[in-house]
Amino acid sequence: MILVTGGAGFIGANFVLDWLNASDEAVLNVDKLTYAGNLSTLQSLQDNPLHVFVRADICDRATLDTLFAEHKPRAVLHFAAESHVDRSIHGPADFVQTNVVGTFTLLEAARAYWSALNDADKAAFRFLHVSTDEVFGSLSPTDPQFSETTPYAPNSPYSATKAGADHLVRAYHHTYGLPTLTTNCSNNYGPYHFPEKLIPMVIASALAGKPLPIYGDGQNVRDWLYVGDHCAAIREVLKRGTPGETYNVGGWNEKTNLDVVHTLCDLLDELSPKQAGSYREQITFVKDRPGHDRRYAIDARKLERELGWKPAETFETGLRKTVQWYLDNQPWVQNVMTGEYRNWLAKHYAV
Repeated sequence: MILVTGGAGFIGANFVLDWLNASDEAVLNVDKLTYAGNLSTLQSLQDNPLHVFVRADICDRATLDTLFAEHKPRAVLHFAAESHVDRSIHGPADFVQTNVVGTFTLLEAARAYWSALNDADKAAFRFLHVSTDEVFGSLSPTDPQFSETTPYAPNSPYSATKAGADHLVRAYHHTYGLPTLTTNCSNNYGPYHFPEKLIPMVIASALAGKPLPIYGDGQNVRDWLYVGDHCAAIREVLKRGTPGETYNVGGWNEKTNLDVVHTLCDLLDELSPKQAGSYREQITFVKDRPGHDRRYAIDARKLERELGWKPAETFETGLRKTVQWYLDNQPWVQNVMTGEYRNWLAKHYAV
């Protein structure tokens, strides 16, 4: 069994679904179910005995100790995090609590469990921490891409707390010998993405006839990674990564925010056309957010060189799949937009 934290969130849920689609190894899914945790994403696993869901906070050490003792996982995959930059600007305390204190508490519980294992199980155990490229700060248009040795320079409360978590994970390997792995990924997109993030927000707003807000001049650059590719990379790092190492996971798709929105509008014009005009007519520019990093870009050559991973999707193929998924799954989208998804827990789980 593997233990996944945050497995009802966007990336975590995609990982759990992909894992159980390809493996007969069980998943212990631990999620606090904050606003971004959505159990309806995992509806297809409701009667799957290989999916064990526990609603719990990773800051709750006693519960974590009980789960480790009862389920005896061979690995921890730590996705759980507060992850929205805008929310971190307006309410940083939750980010410190979940991303720093939560990671510390999980590390302590994992270390206590790992220390009591026999030598063979201890050597096989892994703690894989999923992080972000935002810990590296901002790049100018001519700077080289982020590598695994790029100095940390976080610029938002979100990225600062993720950087703190990364440092804790590194320290637990070097101080205690805990076999940790860290991945730093670029911007993910794909199915089941909470619609506060750029791509699902634009799709939902476009279809609803609402303005499509773009910060500043729209020239902020991000590297875009299809979530299914990210999940595949994590599986490879878990399987063959070297303990103590970090691996950058990127899509090799640097795009300005304006380019992303233009591409989305063009896809929607093709796949779900308006009665008249283009979705591009709904684009509007709004005041930039404080401390908005200008460019992120990931150099993922280490992962390809050492583990043979590279993304299967181009930006064009991945984005087309994503838009089509949202068009085909409007009930899921509406449940999130209206907040109805919050009732899923009471309806379908006795927790």
